[in-house]
Amino acid sequence: MRKKKSAGMKAERSIRRIAFSKMTYYGILIFVCMLLTACGQEEISGENIYQVYYVSNSESKVEMHPYEMIAESSSDQLEELVKCLSTNPEKLEYKAPLAMGFQILHMNLEEGKLQLDMDAAYKNLPVTTEVLVRAAIVRTLTQLSEVNLVMMTVEGNQLYDNNGSTIGWMNAEQFIDNDGNEINTYELARVKLYFAGEDGTNLIAATREKRYSTSMLRERFVVEELIAGPSGQIEGLYPSINPNTKVLSVTTRDGVCYVNLDDNFLTVVNNVSTDVSIYSIVNSLSELSSINKVQILVNGEVPSTFSASTFERNLDIVTTLPK
Repeated sequence: MRKKKSAGMKAERSIRRIAFSKMTYYGILIFVCMLLTACGQEEISGENIYQVYYVSNSESKVEMHPYEMIAESSSDQLEELVKCLSTNPEKLEYKAPLAMGFQILHMNLEEGKLQLDMDAAYKNLPVTTEVLVRAAIVRTLTQLSEVNLVMMTVEGNQLYDNNGSTIGWMNAEQFIDNDGNEINTYELARVKLYFAGEDGTNLIAATREKRYSTSMLRERFVVEELIAGPSGQIEGLYPSINPNTKVLSVTTRDGVCYVNLDDNFLTVVNNVSTDVSIYSIVNSLSELSSINKVQILVNGEVPSTFSASTFERNLDIVTTLPK
């Protein structure tokens, strides 16, 4: 259960370094003792119940355990959940994701976006374990009304997945709610992608079938495949997006897909206009039933050169391959 936002909680949306130094010495002792007793407790009841996610001992899945929140302010609630994620249970039936050999160097929360910077030891986690750790942290902390997105970095450097793609802002929806066995599985996707025509002024649709990791959002898969360009099996299709473009994050909310790219997106290729690049993304994502509109950001902002802040499907620039 999430506590409702209040005006007081909204007022706390400024950059802040989360640290237990805000509490008095004796307050820390009391608070930690209460947490050590409460974290990992199974049979609990109350009004302020959160789910804390841990990694199984086999490191093959994420396990959910109920927890009754003690703190009241949003900053103290964040500290409390982080403490739970750092505390292994007495029975050692599962592992706390923040007690697996690395430490948080600092945390910053601004306008619903929480950045966690880890030390270098984080990179020593096995690939599967690292995905589970991320899932546990993100799914736990985004329950807080003040935390909408989480980004994890290592000593200030961006994280990358196994495919070399940037791991940007994350929400709970990016991690599948299952027993953990599907973290490493792949699913066959059949998507319609819109690539540029020869002169770069129009788009041509092509269907692509490919297996992708179920830990990746379908929306992100579509954008990554557009950046990868046409396969070459169909003549007359050309890249619609600069292949050096990096995906910083992709999220969908209330039918709007937010695509955050780096500034390579603004450098056109093959005489493709910016509008054609934009609508290659918009039209391709609009083929998904959950998406009605698309907002494209470059380094987190809508470029001033864009004709609109959000875009809807545009079939006027779509044509077919010449026969």
